[in-house]
Amino acid sequence: MVEATLVTTAEMMASPAGILIDARLEDDYAAGHLPGALNNCVFEVAFLERMAGNAPDKASTVMVYGAGPDSHEARMAADKLLRAGYTDVREFRDGIEGWVAAGNPIEGSNDGPNPPVPPTGRFEIDLDESRLEWLGRNLLNKHWGTAPIRAGHLEIRGDLVTGGEFVIDLTELKCSDLQDSDLHDVLIGHLQSDDFFDTALHPEAIYRITGSHPIEDAAPGLPNLRIQGELTLKEVTSPLTLDAAAGLTPDSLPAAQATFALDRTQWNVIYGSARFFKRLGGHLVNDLIEFQARIVTKG
Repeated sequence: MVEATLVTTAEMMASPAGILIDARLEDDYAAGHLPGALNNCVFEVAFLERMAGNAPDKASTVMVYGAGPDSHEARMAADKLLRAGYTDVREFRDGIEGWVAAGNPIEGSNDGPNPPVPPTGRFEIDLDESRLEWLGRNLLNKHWGTAPIRAGHLEIRGDLVTGGEFVIDLTELKCSDLQDSDLHDVLIGHLQSDDFFDTALHPEAIYRITGSHPIEDAAPGLPNLRIQGELTLKEVTSPLTLDAAAGLTPDSLPAAQATFALDRTQWNVIYGSARFFKRLGGHLVNDLIEFQARIVTKG
């Protein structure tokens, strides 16, 4: 595949050429960009569609740049342009960081986006936006579904979750992969019976948060908060630690996502466990249940 021509800061200063595209976010572009640059954010699916307006002639020279050499906006933009048939693509990999470091002027407000203020206080869970999904397996098969969160809140101070509670309604378990099958109610009845969660006597599970601490050097998009807590299920309370990707919604409300697995036998859910039965045949069920939790708070 043809590659873009790399252009240094010195070459940009000596003779900038072609249509100059800033591939960063719109607010970063507004805060400061190279003189004469057009903004076309490469993260947006309309990037190539907009390029038809920025540079309708695919034989024209197109110069792309991003934040700097350690950020991949320019590389991604150049690759997309080459795949789309542009024949003279140039990449200024030093980006605006290299341009400014060399003492060159920029256009824009010089005001970057204001970082959000970490919230403090008690935040109720948005039950419409929050959900808990489960997945159970045996050797050859699996089933997955939902367990609704009936109530909950988070207690937050700065970047840390200091407390909170989630109530999970086990009487409303659903199996998504069997939702259109007569076997749906058979499986749910099995899970709600005394073989598993015994919801007649124990209709809910409760997760209580006792504290949290940041995960060091966590990149955005990876788990950045380790949450300590305890899960009460079938009158058994055991510790359960979760690694969550936590942050703020566009409305500056706390939110988090976590993927985790728990050993059900710690909560006296032993049906089909080879730890407790010598011969199970096709009734063997994995001890680990996997979960995905999405927690969104409301103002």
